[in-house]
Amino acid sequence: CETCSKEEAKYRCPRCMKYSCSLLCVKKHKLALSCNGVRDKTAFVSVNEFTDLNLLSDYRFLEDVGRTADAAARHCIVHSPATKRLLYCLRNKARGCNIELKTLPVGFTKRRENSTTFNSVENKFYWHLKLIFPHCHAEYTLKGVPDDKTLADILKPYIDPVESDPVVCQRLKIYTASPQSDVRILMKIENRSRNSVRYNELDASRSLRDNLKGKVIIEYPTLFVVLKTLKNDMVVLGQ
Repeated sequence: CETCSKEEAKYRCPRCMKYSCSLLCVKKHKLALSCNGVRDKTAFVSVNEFTDLNLLSDYRFLEDVGRTADAAARHCIVHSPATKRLLYCLRNKARGCNIELKTLPVGFTKRRENSTTFNSVENKFYWHLKLIFPHCHAEYTLKGVPDDKTLADILKPYIDPVESDPVVCQRLKIYTASPQSDVRILMKIENRSRNSVRYNELDASRSLRDNLKGKVIIEYPTLFVVLKTLKNDMVVLGQ
């Protein structure tokens, strides 16, 4: 067992291929690695290892995609004038802030979970925001984040040694134990090929709006919080 290292393994996780001996260890490994236990149908398989089962899996996956796309196209929200007006307004307001906001069709997960709004009275966005801490395999979703809030203030409840929640602090121990000067905030650059992934480095002292200017956002911002010494293959644009 790769979790307790005491008992003989009986189960293998379809997602991350970790061996476990019991239900308790299965639950522990899912919590530690943020693993959902569901087989990744789009995982790479080399030609030498490709079998009839892989072909059947791909065929069924494409059938599921076709059904989902067809159901989404028939959904009444797609043709709702109110929905179209709302999305047009969001994109238009973002363009006024020099942010290229792109929205996905109904049926996509990011479209369904996005809660971003624009307050016309205050003239500012309240963003749906996702924070990913890759070194701890943790991610958090924030709703209603005002665009005039600095990134440093957004991260305080998570990695600040004094102000962060004790449970979150324990999970993100590697971040709270590191000097704040080592923390880097990256955002993936959209519209690039998969073999040329690059990131923009954001300024923690500036507001969310200032950091998003000149960027392409698909539905909502996703920020990667990394440590300078451990970011490994995450290449910042210009390096």
